Amino acid sequence: MVILADDLGYGEVGAYGQRLIGTPRMDRLAAEGLRFTDAYAPAPVCAPSRCSLLTGLHTGHATVRANPFNGPQGSLVSTDTTFAEVLRTRGYRTACVGKWGFGPEQAGQPSHPNERGFEEFFGYITHHHAHQYYPHYLWHNGAKVPLPGNAGGRRGSYAPDLFRDHAVDFIGKHSAEPFLLYLTPNLPHAPGNVPTLGAYADRHWTIADKGHAEQVTLVDTLVGTVIDTLRARSLDQHTIVIVTSDNGPHEEGGVDPDRFNANGSLRGDKRNIYEGGIRIPFIAWAPGLVAPGTSTRPTSQIDLLPTLAELAGAPAPRDVDGLSIVPLLAGRSGTRSPGHLYWYRNDPTATKREMRTDHGRSLRVAEAVRQGDWKAVRFAPGRDRSVADDRWQVELYNLRSDPAERFDVAAQHRDIAERLVGLMHASWTEPYPRHPFGLRIDTPKVLQPGRTYEIAVTLSNGSAVTWTSNRLTLSVPRGWRLRPLSSRSAARLTPGESLRSTWRLTVPANAGTGPLRATGSARTPTAPLRFTTRTEFQPTGGVARSSR
Repeated sequence: MVILADDLGYGEVGAYGQRLIGTPRMDRLAAEGLRFTDAYAPAPVCAPSRCSLLTGLHTGHATVRANPFNGPQGSLVSTDTTFAEVLRTRGYRTACVGKWGFGPEQAGQPSHPNERGFEEFFGYITHHHAHQYYPHYLWHNGAKVPLPGNAGGRRGSYAPDLFRDHAVDFIGKHSAEPFLLYLTPNLPHAPGNVPTLGAYADRHWTIADKGHAEQVTLVDTLVGTVIDTLRARSLDQHTIVIVTSDNGPHEEGGVDPDRFNANGSLRGDKRNIYEGGIRIPFIAWAPGLVAPGTSTRPTSQIDLLPTLAELAGAPAPRDVDGLSIVPLLAGRSGTRSPGHLYWYRNDPTATKREMRTDHGRSLRVAEAVRQGDWKAVRFAPGRDRSVADDRWQVELYNLRSDPAERFDVAAQHRDIAERLVGLMHASWTEPYPRHPFGLRIDTPKVLQPGRTYEIAVTLSNGSAVTWTSNRLTLSVPRGWRLRPLSSRSAARLTPGESLRSTWRLTVPANAGTGPLRATGSARTPTAPLRFTTRTEFQPTGGVARSSR
C-alpha cells in the first residue's frame, strides 16, 4: 500500500518534529516502522513528481517533467510502465484511489489509470479538478459518477471521505489475494476546505491555518483507518505500507508555513528545488517485515517501482533510475546507495514566498544533484535549459554540515561543483528512449466488418533477467475467425529480446462490440509471469480502447 499525501511538508508530521498539528497514527507508524530522514520527492511540484514515482524514472528521463503551462496537463504514454503494471504480472489486484493527475478526462486513452495497470480507479483525473473538495462528480474507472449532493453550492460529499470508504471497500474485497492500493488523497493541498475545524477550532490562528491543520490531521486519520482495516482482517503482518508526500509544503490559500515549521527548518517550500521543496516524510511500516529504525540513506520515490517489483517477485524494467531498497526494509545489508539523485524544475507559477527563497529566480529553469553529502543547485537565465554553462548560476552546499542550505561554498569547491554540473548534463535525455517491456497488441486503426486483417502481438523482455517458457495467445469475440501465421512460443527471451506472433483475423459482416484479448505468459528464474492487454472493437468500425 502506497499512501501519497498532497503537499505534506517534511516538518508537518510529529515524527519529523511537528508540535502544533496532531498526527498520532503516522507517528506510531514511524515508531514501529522505518523512518527515512533523507527521503525525496522526484520533483518540487505535483505532476512530474507523481510521474517519476509511478514509473521509477527521474525528471531527466520521465515522460512528464513539468506542470502544465496554460494548456493540457501532461500525459503518460503507452511506453510508460507503472509499478501497477509490474505487479499485475504477478497476479496483484490493483487500485488507484484519489488524485491521478495525468492526461485528459477521457476513458480509453493511454494516460488513464485503467490503461496504466490500475484495474480499479476512483477519483480525480486532472489536477485542477482535485482542487475541489466537494466536486460535482468523480471518475470511477471509465465513467463519471455524479455527486448530486454537491450541486448548487451545497456541500454533501467530502471527496476524502469517499476515498477512505472506497479504499476500505477495496481492501475488504481483495483481502484473500495479493493487492496493491495506491491511495492518493488531495489533502492537505489548497484550498483548506474541511467539514469542520476539529481540534483547531478554538486556536487563535487564521481560518486558513486552522483548516490546513485539520487537513493534515485528516491525512493522519485516513492512515489510521486503513491500518485498522488491515488489522481487523489480519493483514497487517503481510502488508507493507508506505506513507509519503509528493513535494514540500505550500502557502496557497493564506496558509502560513512558518507557523507550523512546515518544512522542518529546511530551506524552501513547494516549487523550490532546495531541500524544503523536495525532502519529504517517508515511512515504511509492516510488523515483522520492515525492520524498525531510522534510515539516513538518500532515498528517492523513484526507488518504489524496483522495490515493489522485488517484493512481489516481479521483474522490473531494466532502464529505470530507481534502486530496490528491499534489503534496507528488511534490516539486511546489501542495499545499493544511489550514485546521485537528480531534480529538474520548470514551473509556470510561483508565490511571493517561493520567489524570495529563490532570490527572484522561481520562474527560471533550475536543476539540482545530490551526491553523497554534496548538493549542487543551478539556475538558468530563463526557461531555456540548453544555454551555455557559463550563463547558469551555480550553488553548492554540504548537507551534512548545512542541511538548511545557508552557505553556498561553490567558490571554495569549484571542482566538486563542476563534477555535479557534469552529472546534471548526464542525467538529461530528451526524449528518453525506452526498452520495450511487457505485452503489446497491434491492430489497424479501423476494423471494418467483413474484412480480413493481420494482427500482431509482441511480448518484450525489457527486464534484466532471462524469461523462459514464453507463450502468446489471442482471443476474439465469438463468430470472428482467427488463424495463427507464426510461432506463438519461445523457450527463452534474454534481456532485450521479444516474441512477436501474428494472426489473420476475419471480422464477420454483422460484427458487434467485442474485445480482442492478448495474453503473454513467461517464467523468470523465481516466478511465473502473466501479461494481458485488450483492444475493444466498436460496431462503428473504430478501435475504442486498449487496456493492460
